[in-house]
Amino acid sequence: MYWNPHIEQADLPTLRALQAQRLRDTIAHAERSPFYGALFAKCGISTDSIRSVEDIRRLPFTTKEDLRSHFPYGFLTVDKKDTVRLHCSSGTTGNPTVIFHNRHDLDSWSNLVARSLYCAGVRDTDVFQNICGYGLFTGGLGFQYGAERLGALVIPAAAGNTTRQIRLMQDFATTAVHTIPSYLFRLHTAFAEMGLDPARDTALRLFVIGAEPHTEEQRRRIEDLFGVKAFNSYGLSEMNGPGVAFECTCQNGLHVWEDCFLTEIVHPQTLEPVVEGEVGELVFTTLDRQAMPLVRYRTRDLTRFLPGTCPCGRNHRRIDRISGRTDDMFIVKGCNIFPMQIEKILMRFAQVGTDYLILLQTRNGVDEITIQVEMQAAWFTGDLAALEKLARQIVHEVRDEILVTPTVQLVEPGSLPKSEGKAVRVRDERQA
Repeated sequence: MYWNPHIEQADLPTLRALQAQRLRDTIAHAERSPFYGALFAKCGISTDSIRSVEDIRRLPFTTKEDLRSHFPYGFLTVDKKDTVRLHCSSGTTGNPTVIFHNRHDLDSWSNLVARSLYCAGVRDTDVFQNICGYGLFTGGLGFQYGAERLGALVIPAAAGNTTRQIRLMQDFATTAVHTIPSYLFRLHTAFAEMGLDPARDTALRLFVIGAEPHTEEQRRRIEDLFGVKAFNSYGLSEMNGPGVAFECTCQNGLHVWEDCFLTEIVHPQTLEPVVEGEVGELVFTTLDRQAMPLVRYRTRDLTRFLPGTCPCGRNHRRIDRISGRTDDMFIVKGCNIFPMQIEKILMRFAQVGTDYLILLQTRNGVDEITIQVEMQAAWFTGDLAALEKLARQIVHEVRDEILVTPTVQLVEPGSLPKSEGKAVRVRDERQA
């Protein structure tokens, strides 16, 4: 159900009671799997030992390495004949992480995505163009089923073929689009090359963006370029995919759907809960998945709980946009650095474009950072003095943020490598 005030506006005692019951159900399902069955027996955990949501801290964490080492069926809780779909990662660095769904799971997931889209302002009168990879990646089918559940007319456009994407928008009067943020900048360039203005020549009114990290500055650039609102989506395949947390029309943080996910934020090293409002690692327990529930899954994503309530009236807790990943962090000269810190600075300069690449290299035994950033076409001129001044300004502000002095190279628009999938922001070429 895409709008359920009984759940979304539930008071805290009602929501916590529902979570406690669903947590017990989750433990009952999970202990049927080979992995959790052995683990819970070893730790003395049973359904009877869970009396409230606070008891979650008695349970062990689950990691991506656990999923990989028990590939493919070690987490499955039902007979294989009762499963109807799987999604998995590429597995380029070992076994993929695979998630199985039965019919109940897919129905629940579709409802969550429909609820999320409704929350962001999508309605059954919209034409929803899904510019996203279909197949094992969860974004394609996840948004497809959710938007259909909501009642929108869905165009399963898939990724790539930008000229065709624009033609589809014009032919069918697309009003809402889901895609990754970096693709929207390439899409806008294509509009310009075709002599089109998306504000004048399309019916677009909103974007749903996610699947790759992006800053608030990137989001505002997208909104300014297209003249439409862009809403942040958060999900991960281990928690179904899209539909875990979503911005409402207030753009006031992402509502986590607490009836289906028990959420914690812990210190990445100590794994103890952080102080309310402090940034830490996001941890999820599924509360409405049967074929493959996960308990205290460490996402590696960094965020914080936002204080207060949202004007939209939904009472589920909100998280801030993801500020980075523990496994994206790199260390240079003893400083912990996240790519998003650098992006935040770059997007403050109107002269630079939206594509950049952070190169990590070792020179004379010392680690160095080089930031290659594309210029806006109007600013890429032969005025070397102006370019050098701009580079010095960027160096100064980045150094103040990350405490390491980078080298900044301002490059020609369109010169950095592009990819059809998520943008590659860091290339580590340092000596082992």
